[in-house]
Amino acid sequence: MPTFAAPDGTTLAYRVLGAGTPVVCLPGGPMRDAAYLGDLGGLAAHRSLLVLDLRGTGASAEPEDPGTFRCDRQVGDVEALRANLGLETLDLLGHSAGASLAMRYAAARPRRVGRLALITPSARSVASEPTPDRRRESIARRAAEPWHAAVAAAYEEIAAGRATSAAWAALAPMYYGRWNDTAKAHHATESAQRNARAARRYNSEGAFDPPRTRAQLAAVTAPVLVLAGELDWITPPDIAAAIAALFPDAHTVTQHRASHYPWIDDPAAFTETVAKFLS
Repeated sequence: MPTFAAPDGTTLAYRVLGAGTPVVCLPGGPMRDAAYLGDLGGLAAHRSLLVLDLRGTGASAEPEDPGTFRCDRQVGDVEALRANLGLETLDLLGHSAGASLAMRYAAARPRRVGRLALITPSARSVASEPTPDRRRESIARRAAEPWHAAVAAAYEEIAAGRATSAAWAALAPMYYGRWNDTAKAHHATESAQRNARAARRYNSEGAFDPPRTRAQLAAVTAPVLVLAGELDWITPPDIAAAIAALFPDAHTVTQHRASHYPWIDDPAAFTETVAKFLS
């Protein structure tokens, strides 16, 4: 895997999938080995995907300062990759918490972004997260599923401040449009791929400045795609549309019957949408 040096000297690695003009892909989790992205449902057949392992995940080294796991402090890592590649601008794709990093980068360096694809993005960086009642609505939409009662009960435990690892584990079906063998196999890799210590730091105090970020995103003139999953309970379509509204040139696409991992739910639909945008 190719490597480069972050501003603090940490060695970071990225995978190269496919050929052609590169798209830098930032994983979520937060702080999950980027292997979970795979080839993004076949997107690598259309563009070269440079899939970054964030510091302390996958093949990238652990930093000396654990405070640098914080989202805003990783903006310099993305800029270091751009400089290492010798590119004037980056086409950038961020998934979930990785979209927070992509937005922080775009806010800080708007002229360095060519195209920006935000895939089921976390709304933390702009303070637009769904309310508990909005999350309950998303769960209620899945009432016909055999796992619905267990999910609803687990969420109420979490909402009441009684979160346990078992309660969080029970919510797994909500992240997929269909809780089938493919989804279960994808989910089974999560715990081994996540750097839990880094994840706790990623969204920690100081990571985000929503008022400033909102103002800065208004200066991002690059084309922006916000792809929402129709069934996503993390960032429902209306929240995704609110994120898109922060940019001068953005549009939202809602993928039918998809949740938080749309390239797993329907690879063909996902690839068609994102490849068209990136072209």
